[in-house]
Amino acid sequence: MAGPPPKPWPTGLTEQLEPLVRRVLAPNPSPYTYTGTQTYIVGSEDRVAVIDPGPDDPSHLDALARAIGDAQIAAIMCTHTHRDHSPAAAPLAERTGAPIVGCAPLVLDDSGPRADASFDRGYSPDRVLLDGEGMTGPGWTLTAVHTPGHTSNHLCFALEESGALFTGDHVMGWSTSVIVPPDGDMSAYMASLDRLYGRADRVYYPAHGAQIDNPRQLVRGMIGHRRQRENQIIRLLAEYGPASAADFVPRMYKGLDPRLSGAAEMSVTAHLVDLERRGMVTRSEDIWTGQ
Repeated sequence: MAGPPPKPWPTGLTEQLEPLVRRVLAPNPSPYTYTGTQTYIVGSEDRVAVIDPGPDDPSHLDALARAIGDAQIAAIMCTHTHRDHSPAAAPLAERTGAPIVGCAPLVLDDSGPRADASFDRGYSPDRVLLDGEGMTGPGWTLTAVHTPGHTSNHLCFALEESGALFTGDHVMGWSTSVIVPPDGDMSAYMASLDRLYGRADRVYYPAHGAQIDNPRQLVRGMIGHRRQRENQIIRLLAEYGPASAADFVPRMYKGLDPRLSGAAEMSVTAHLVDLERRGMVTRSEDIWTGQ
């Protein structure tokens, strides 16, 4: 994971990225969110969609109101329901009367520790978009692209008129996505990467980090990186023998920020679960063994 760029960051400011796309950075930087969550406003002066409204922070909601101006909000669209992405949807809908549209709500039975941001259990959409469904406005069309993996309910949104893809946390401009079982699923994540690699998007706008101007090249590298990680796990099991997921972290992540050790352990676990399904490792309680 790369370190953040030097300050000042454009927190609360409206950045025009292309004719139909503006961006507002939320004030929630952290080791997991980089400089913060980036909310995108898509559309014309008259009617817009708001993608990933971000945390329920009054200053961010005020910044969004300034950026939106007098435009009508056709939809508040969430890529997934981590608490750095969707909680502002409800207060923004209350302020504006706009519907909440996008990913499905997610309710987990598991209450174990999580390395990534907690889930927004209060998220309640007015409409759930299925793969290929979308929203339209004057001169713009946003289409949902189902990309499970980071979370089971993750969506990307394709802006058909410009070739832009809003990638949420599935592909980010500063780091690979954290996959946290049981809801995060490495097999689904890899399949979603393969799906994006088969598309012809011009640019990615992620929820964290810089825009991505070479999408297919980056996705190809991400797929290769994940395959290297799983090969590394198999090699370490052969070299050192049975191990817990935590045992892999210091061997695989040299110089890791200690604050990210939990995320690294969860990513290793996600790889191990995927390898177990494929019959390449076995598990006895918390100990993993190579085949």
